[in-house]
Amino acid sequence: MFRLSAAPDDATPVERKNFVNVQIDAIGVGLASAAAPFLPVFLTRLGASNLQVGLLTSMPAFTGLLLAIIVGRFLQTRRQIVPWFSVARFMVISCYALTGFIPFIVPREYAVQAVLVIWALATFPQIIINVAFSVVMNAVAGPQRRYDLLSRRWSLLGLTTALTVAGVGQVLDQIAFPFNYQIVFMTLSIGGLISLYYSSHIELPDAQLPASASGQSLAERVKGYVNLIRGQPAFVSFTAKRFVYFAGSLLAVPLFPIYYVREVHASDAWIGIISTSQTAVIVIGYFLWSRQSRARGSRFVLLCTTLALALYPVLTGLTRQVEWIVLYAGLAGFFQGGLDLVFFDELMKTIPPKYSATFVSLAQSTQYVITVAAPLVGTLLADQIGVGGALIVSGALRLIAFVLFALPSKQAGKVQVRQEAGS
Repeated sequence: MFRLSAAPDDATPVERKNFVNVQIDAIGVGLASAAAPFLPVFLTRLGASNLQVGLLTSMPAFTGLLLAIIVGRFLQTRRQIVPWFSVARFMVISCYALTGFIPFIVPREYAVQAVLVIWALATFPQIIINVAFSVVMNAVAGPQRRYDLLSRRWSLLGLTTALTVAGVGQVLDQIAFPFNYQIVFMTLSIGGLISLYYSSHIELPDAQLPASASGQSLAERVKGYVNLIRGQPAFVSFTAKRFVYFAGSLLAVPLFPIYYVREVHASDAWIGIISTSQTAVIVIGYFLWSRQSRARGSRFVLLCTTLALALYPVLTGLTRQVEWIVLYAGLAGFFQGGLDLVFFDELMKTIPPKYSATFVSLAQSTQYVITVAAPLVGTLLADQIGVGGALIVSGALRLIAFVLFALPSKQAGKVQVRQEAGS
């Protein structure tokens, strides 16, 4: 039976406590996450340009591109990463409360720039979260329980977000702008306090630190870093394919809210329903795809989800009826649940546990490269070929990623040859 709030039956007392803390932390993050889909809508209604909406996604990526590897190397030298993870999450969620204060203290003509400044400042703690999350969750779950832990956590987070977003959409329609958004952002930031308390109580053993390179020159350190990465070809291959998928996915991030507002003319209530549809169904996706992984393997999950999600932006870009968009969003949420699980699991399979922070930070850096460019390219494409046309381009890139994942893996072939030779 699938239980959101329980740890596996064979968990130790500490593991059980960690599982519960991770899941209650998810409730706090889920509350705050309900504000996320409305942040670009808020900017759009304040009069932000396509480029400014794109910057909301690109700014964290630009900072991450510059600093992710440095942050990863720093966290690699920390025996305890949990405090850094917990405080950084609280700082980012607090930015929603700051966003809510902006219309009180900044003239309307400068509100968009002020909001962008707030989220530019949030980029540094966000980098810490992005690197530390994978390390902490992997340490809590271990290799055998990653699907179990994250399907529970993300299901609870998705359910919390879905229910909250549904209510938020209705509140926004009942109260005048911009006071409606101010109330929502400041109220939902309370989730940061819940997250701070429970995530800080995750108990992990001190990490084993790698040998110090303090006596080496910069050139020697760089060479050692490159050799370390080259020694993990499975990591390099998977990260490259994932890079292509994220190019298509992130290209569409600023386009969806723009499409809803300007092309479909959806109300805040309908936008809330679209987001609720996606986040509610994702809960089912986490559960069912976790079972499919155990029954048919990760590769089956990877191919099914990447193919299905390639169709989502195409169908949306060809549709003007908001009811159909709600349906597409719900189907996308179902497959997104499987993709989230399999991407995390497949990435961690390719990473040496001793160097988790180092490899995760590099994986994040490759993602940041495309996160800087793709949203801006998406908005530029929207200016040239329309928002719907740009969404179709997003689907085409995702389809290319599916083909790359479907091609036989050279690494898997080499492993098979070695196994046959040794049998």
